Amino acid sequence: MKTRVISGLVMIPLLAILYFGGYVLTAACFLIGIMGVREFYNGFHAMGVKPNYGIAVAAAAALYIINIFGEKSEWYMLWFFGVVLVSMLYLFNIEHRKLEDAMATITGIFYVVFFSFHVTLVEQAGPYGLMLWLIVITAFGTDIMAYFSGYLLGKHKLCPHISPKKTIEGSVGGVLGSVILSGLFGWFFLPDLLIHCLVIGVLGGIVSQFGDLTASIFKRKMGIKDYGHLIPGHGGILDRFDSVLFTGPMVYYYIVLVIGYMP
Repeated sequence: MKTRVISGLVMIPLLAILYFGGYVLTAACFLIGIMGVREFYNGFHAMGVKPNYGIAVAAAAALYIINIFGEKSEWYMLWFFGVVLVSMLYLFNIEHRKLEDAMATITGIFYVVFFSFHVTLVEQAGPYGLMLWLIVITAFGTDIMAYFSGYLLGKHKLCPHISPKKTIEGSVGGVLGSVILSGLFGWFFLPDLLIHCLVIGVLGGIVSQFGDLTASIFKRKMGIKDYGHLIPGHGGILDRFDSVLFTGPMVYYYIVLVIGYMP
């Protein structure tokens, strides 16, 4: 537990990144994306699969360039097409490449790079940009509350074949923690959107745990314990941000589809 608390303190500088936002946040999301996808691909290497990291970095750079300079949504559709096309071209060296290499390349780009990109989109959502903080509150709040709830009250296993230490009590505690923290944030900073903050708290508490379990499934299939060793007690970048990969898109699409923001 001590190691996890110390590691949590190490994450405090991320609050400064959220506070400054703008290009600071964009740069941080880009770096987290390319570092995370590198860790993800290392897991595939342990399986004998060889995704192309260069394609992933190029795709990430193109995505953020489109976000900064592109004015039409069609550029994003072109990006989707380009990612699939280039990944398929990677197979043309047919004697040395397998279908799994291309599929792993595409999976990493969408799962890590594209999902994390939504954090930037939320910050750019006009009057709802402050909801950026809900991405972190729901992800980390759920994780922390689920850990302590499970540690103190956990008796019934949630998904023993995927993540043996997770319990139903911890999962429920995580969702409740997410709702409470999101509600407090809404009460103090977004009173006109308090109900939406509470709903996002519920959805985020659920979705963030799906993100955590998805990462656990990948790691079990890859035969690894952690994606990396950068953060003591938490593993690599992807181990720490696996929940954010899901809460980021959830918050963004909630703003667009439920609240009705038009990008």
